[in-house]
Amino acid sequence: MDELRKLNPRQLDALREVANIGAGHAATALSQMTGHTIMISVPRLVVSAVDQIPNHVSDGEEPVAAVLLRMMGDLTGLTLLVLPRATALRVAEMMAHKPEGTYTTVGAFEQSAIKEAGNILSSAYLNALAEFMGMILLPSPPQLEVDMSDAILSSTYLESSHGSDLAFVIESEFFLKERNEPLRGFFFLLPDEASLDQILKAVRLG
Repeated sequence: MDELRKLNPRQLDALREVANIGAGHAATALSQMTGHTIMISVPRLVVSAVDQIPNHVSDGEEPVAAVLLRMMGDLTGLTLLVLPRATALRVAEMMAHKPEGTYTTVGAFEQSAIKEAGNILSSAYLNALAEFMGMILLPSPPQLEVDMSDAILSSTYLESSHGSDLAFVIESEFFLKERNEPLRGFFFLLPDEASLDQILKAVRLG
């Protein structure tokens, strides 16, 4: 945390711009996959201790779907895309070109659609980071967890999955242009210690 406190506003803006580019890539990819015109708000980016992550998603427990990918290549760590359950089901409907209200439970087909959407969205953010860093980043196959938010976002779960106690938290809100329907989600980047150092060095030099 001491290293992150030393970042000045210009350096934080550079990180936000990477998040903004990633969100734009994500909106474009989701639009192409679903056939819907999807707009996106400017994402909010904060740097958080892992044990504070649940506070960024919800004031209390709520059911969520979380798509986890390992970040491999020149940087390593973990990414996590977290969607409220209702949003995840709506995204699954869009992926399958089904009307709203078609899916009410997270069955096998819905899980497959949510994982594919999570893979698309997470890869868009990783591609933006790769372009910024001038590196090659590769995502692992996606894993899906559906549970209450506190259970999925507990520090024990996340700390067991990577080597750092810090996370970049990106909150984005997508809108279906035809209906002005908001779809809220969170993207977490949890680099390991060595990768975090490389990201911070790139920001300071940028």
